[in-house]
Amino acid sequence: MKLALVTSTGGHLLEMVNLKPAWEGHERFFVTFPLEDAKTLLQDERVVWAYHPTNRSLKNLGRNTWLAWKVLRKERPDVVVSTGAGVAVPFLWIGKLLGMKTVYLECITRIHSVSMAGKMILPVVDKFYGQWEEIAELHRKIDYEGRNV
Repeated sequence: MKLALVTSTGGHLLEMVNLKPAWEGHERFFVTFPLEDAKTLLQDERVVWAYHPTNRSLKNLGRNTWLAWKVLRKERPDVVVSTGAGVAVPFLWIGKLLGMKTVYLECITRIHSVSMAGKMILPVVDKFYGQWEEIAELHRKIDYEGRNV
């Protein structure tokens, strides 16, 4: 199975790295930002650098949507997996459009509300996991299977 592991840097990237037992046996590539934490943590991984910042940047949303279109059509992963945040939106939407399975893991800090990125991908994602029982009660599509950290 080939995976596209899409994540912003910082805590989102750390959550993805903590999921290593789930993805390390698969062919994969990461999509994240070219910041020092990513360059260090992913030095032995194949990485596609996305545009940042993504917070309320329509310009970078457009650039990352085009990037998602090009990368996902070329790489053809079986599953697009994301731990958030803004960069997840175009990759999960385009992945779904191209017939790929999509999985989103909501940030562990989200207990009583869904993030903006989560709200934007909820209509299209195949599996949406929350890391607290409380968040799973907010929407029928959100599953709780425990916390990853």
